Amino acid sequence: MRARFSRWHLLLFPISLVFLFPLVQLVMTSLEPESDINKFPPRFFPSRITFEGYTKLFDQSRIANWFMNTVIVAGVSVVAHLILCSLAGYGFARLKFPGRTMGFFMIVATIMIPTQLLMIPTYVMFSKLGVLNTLAAAFVPWLASAFGIFLMRQFFLSLPRELEEAAKLDGCTPYGTFWRVILPLAKPALATLAIFTLIGSWNDLIWPLVAISDENNYTLQLGLADFLGARRTQWSLLMAGNVVATAPLIGFFLFAQKQFVATMTFSGLKG
Repeated sequence: MRARFSRWHLLLFPISLVFLFPLVQLVMTSLEPESDINKFPPRFFPSRITFEGYTKLFDQSRIANWFMNTVIVAGVSVVAHLILCSLAGYGFARLKFPGRTMGFFMIVATIMIPTQLLMIPTYVMFSKLGVLNTLAAAFVPWLASAFGIFLMRQFFLSLPRELEEAAKLDGCTPYGTFWRVILPLAKPALATLAIFTLIGSWNDLIWPLVAISDENNYTLQLGLADFLGARRTQWSLLMAGNVVATAPLIGFFLFAQKQFVATMTFSGLKG
């Protein structure tokens, strides 16, 4: 179906170009030869396309290993987030137990605690558990979050209770109702949570920098920061690394954007 033209498009189109320009410039610069990058005034379109920056990046660094480490960390984080936060959110939204309201507000209140204050106690705890300098140190903090529990609870509250009552009359257990009835309806919220979790775990740099010192266990952001730190003047190499780190996130967002918009319009994050 053909989209209708709106007057809002006259405003949104130039705004979208403002946000799109840095991304296009990033890709163009990664494909430029160093001689074009250092020219003044700078060129937007390269005189010739070259993959020299990408070739040097893969030849001189362990980016393939870092990329796989990041995929593992992000994958475990997203799956754990979806399972644990949806279970906790459903419990706070539908189950009645003593201290439910107080417990929920105490969890949400942790969002206001600066991450920097948690680094030292988390480091000490991970050191005693023996998970420092491993991939587990990177993904354990992302297994669940107060924001994820809050998001899923708000979405479950927007669903009518009649759905669960009908499932109960059909003989469905509480767990069966959750997995077979409620969770399939929560796909927009799950997609939104997956996007936020993927972006956060994929781009996390500060905590891996503190908890991981073995290059074999570097994540992509940590590895690129360490590798490109000594190559600040090699702009094609720097931009190629940024493209490799950014492309998967853009692809995932384009894949899940419809579900993301559906969550915002359907639930409105209402309480």
